[in-house]
Amino acid sequence: MNNGFLPVSKKDMHEMGLPQVDFVYVCGDAYVDHPSFGSAIISRVLVSRGYTVGMLCQPDWKDPESICEFGEPRLGFLVSSGNMDSMVNHYTVSRKRRSTDAYSPGGVIGKRPDYAVIVYCNLIRRTFKKTPIIIGGIEASLRRMGHYDYWSDKVRRSILLDSGADLISYGMGEHSIVEIADALSSGLDVSDITFIRGTVFKTRDVSYTQDAIRLPSFEEIRSDKKKYAESFAIQYRNTDPFQAKRLYETYDNRLFVIQNQPSLPLTQMEMDDIYALPYMRAWHPAYDAQGGIPAFGDIRFSLTSNRGCFGDCNFCALTFHEGRIVQARSHASILQEAQQFLHEPGFKGYIYDVGGPTAEFRKPACSAQLKRGACSHRKCLFPEPCPNLEVDHSDYLKLLRKLRDLPGVKKVFIRSGFRFDYLMADPDKTFLKELCAHHISGQLRVAPEHICENVLRRMGKPKNEVYNAFIKEFERINAKSGKEQYIVPYLMSSHPGSTLADAIALAEYICKMGYMPEQVQDYYPTPGTVSTCMYYTGLDPVTMEQVYVATDPHEKAMQRALIQYRDPKNYDLVKEALLKCHREDLIGFGRQYLIPPRKMNPSGQKTRHPAAGKTSASPRKNTTSIRQGSAQSRTTQHQAAKHQAAKPANAKKNPRRTTRRGR
Repeated sequence: MNNGFLPVSKKDMHEMGLPQVDFVYVCGDAYVDHPSFGSAIISRVLVSRGYTVGMLCQPDWKDPESICEFGEPRLGFLVSSGNMDSMVNHYTVSRKRRSTDAYSPGGVIGKRPDYAVIVYCNLIRRTFKKTPIIIGGIEASLRRMGHYDYWSDKVRRSILLDSGADLISYGMGEHSIVEIADALSSGLDVSDITFIRGTVFKTRDVSYTQDAIRLPSFEEIRSDKKKYAESFAIQYRNTDPFQAKRLYETYDNRLFVIQNQPSLPLTQMEMDDIYALPYMRAWHPAYDAQGGIPAFGDIRFSLTSNRGCFGDCNFCALTFHEGRIVQARSHASILQEAQQFLHEPGFKGYIYDVGGPTAEFRKPACSAQLKRGACSHRKCLFPEPCPNLEVDHSDYLKLLRKLRDLPGVKKVFIRSGFRFDYLMADPDKTFLKELCAHHISGQLRVAPEHICENVLRRMGKPKNEVYNAFIKEFERINAKSGKEQYIVPYLMSSHPGSTLADAIALAEYICKMGYMPEQVQDYYPTPGTVSTCMYYTGLDPVTMEQVYVATDPHEKAMQRALIQYRDPKNYDLVKEALLKCHREDLIGFGRQYLIPPRKMNPSGQKTRHPAAGKTSASPRKNTTSIRQGSAQSRTTQHQAAKHQAAKPANAKKNPRRTTRRGR
């Protein structure tokens, strides 16, 4: 029996008395019926509207019969790569194959193909020639038009064409998927579904382009990088649901890929309804013998508070996927979900996160956004907070206090990222005080990313002086309360705009501040971001200025090594970088130098570290955080790997070796 889960086999379907399902949902993730998984949300929304859905998760793409488990669905196939882009899931930024997959049973890699959406759709088409196929999720959403593909290092066509699908449901698809289902159920042919917000369709009928903005053709963006940047800039300015126009891209002057305006934001009531659906809040029991789904452990006792982000960092795909207008659940909805934790096995009283893409965003940036949309000509926080920005942490504070007061709740952590520039723009520092007092356990993770102004400008991040002011405020509050707490900064190497000299400047800053970072992001060019456009074209698509881009693997390795200059394994790369930039002044004995004149002892024995002036053990294995921007659910958008659900017993994990002291 399915035991409350949606059917995963023909046997389940027959036991439920279903001769045929309306939709077969083909997904690259294992089946986890929890609202942090996009496949669970979309399938449950459809079921709530009276449709039946069969879950075909991680079918064997090498076996054509695997796609036929449910037979032909009445209305169509829904296809998604899962919570992550399949290529990011499979490969590191250096294009090396990963060894695990957190969204597969037991963490086993290889349960989904590369370019999963294309492979699954082609597999479907081999058997079901005419059945409608609708693709969605992060992989399809960010590839909806011609795009640069980092893994093949070329410009690829819209995924709608390469997959052979009929429609893309892009962005957060609750609105569009119901409209698509209703249209198909009414008898409308899939080729006639051209009017739904949040969708992309293809046609040879030129009349559909009359009220749309023409993008440079695919042939133009493939051969001319400036045209590519111009095309991206037009798309970037048309991501807001209230202001965006329809867009179209031509192929061989005969075929048109047309993007309708984005879906309207969900109301609070709609969000509450979605999170109140009868999820099983567990992985399917078929995975028990294999150890379950590793990603689920990080989010099982976490709460999604919001979606959307007006932070709009250039390396993040949230603008293209979730949009800049923040939507939030009500306190009652979140508290109701938290109370469910109390009755779930394994809950020890610790809520691991309350947040979303940005933890403290609980409403749109300003009241005008829900009437006129987000401004297309400026950002809300960069380069300075907009004068119209309504900075207010009070609602989030009230929510956290209510959660802390729940019987059975011992601690409420915040592990979603938060914007320190937004926090510093608030004259009332009550939120930071309560954050330090109640919601971290020794370490606070923030993302300054870099310190050089020219790099921060390309990232769309605040000036370094804002981060320094935040550090001082954090230290002041902890000193006053007597707490010994630490800041763990996320830093990024090789972002467009970052030269080797900038990387050395960052290393100097790290040295002066006493950091020893364990987590470093080497910039990863994923589809749908301003930074990826810079990486490919060497142009900032917003300003059309030339941008320096480190594409040589050896230079990228040097930039990364400089951030972790104390690691003996990085000595040769760090020295090479310093000599190349004529910075021999940073080679010597003492705290002010990055490395000593001679190579450090790489053995595992404790050794005197001349640069640091103190004893340290052999370095820990390096850990890399890959930020992709958001996926169909919070766990991708900022990825389950970013939500480290460490129990309080081990939360203080020798922070003195890796972070700056917070007092």
